Amino acid sequence: MSRVSVSAMKRGCAATSSEKRLIKKCALHTLKAEGIEGQCFIAVHTTDNSGIRKINLENRSIDRETDVLSFPMLDLMPGEQPVPSPNNTDPETGLIYLGDIVISIEMAKLQADRYGHSLERELGFLTVHSVLHLLGYDHETDTASETMMRMREEKILSDLGLKRK
Repeated sequence: MSRVSVSAMKRGCAATSSEKRLIKKCALHTLKAEGIEGQCFIAVHTTDNSGIRKINLENRSIDRETDVLSFPMLDLMPGEQPVPSPNNTDPETGLIYLGDIVISIEMAKLQADRYGHSLERELGFLTVHSVLHLLGYDHETDTASETMMRMREEKILSDLGLKRK
């Protein structure tokens, strides 16, 4: 069975237990919805706006906060199955490491208010969006890729009961 770990990157930035359950549920459901057959591992880290801003600057040379960052371990195409190798598989668990996700809980709360929906919907969206990035989806490549990613996001969120209002 695939696993999702959710941990805080710094003090005061931890997701609540219900938020952790939601993040795990959304990530695992996305893997299932995308037909991922292998047993995978995803690490999700929560932080605040200053924490994600620092990571954004260090990794992307963008000096501003954002809602979520994805760091894929594999170079997959949408629909491609991850293949285990010594470089991406934990020898103890046999899980294929897909990558890391960093979510600003602070930004998620702000965006939920801004967009007029629940924090659960926003965290669900950010999680599904990021897992799709780990699986090779990219909304910045071209319009067709963006359209395909947005359609998958909405379908998965709808299946999870997290539709737009």
